[in-house]
Amino acid sequence: MRALVAAAIGLAAAFALILAVTAVGAPSGETSPEPLLTTVPGPKK
Repeated sequence: MRALVAAAIGLAAAFALILAVTAVGAPSGETSPEPLLTTVPGPKK
């Protein structure tokens, strides 16, 4: 029975966290036009 209560509390906490993040929304701003480099550029020829 304790495990069931603990699972319900954990599920409710996770759901509340998801609702809070959704309510806050995405941060305002804009993305950078520069692409992100995923590798080190080699020597220029």
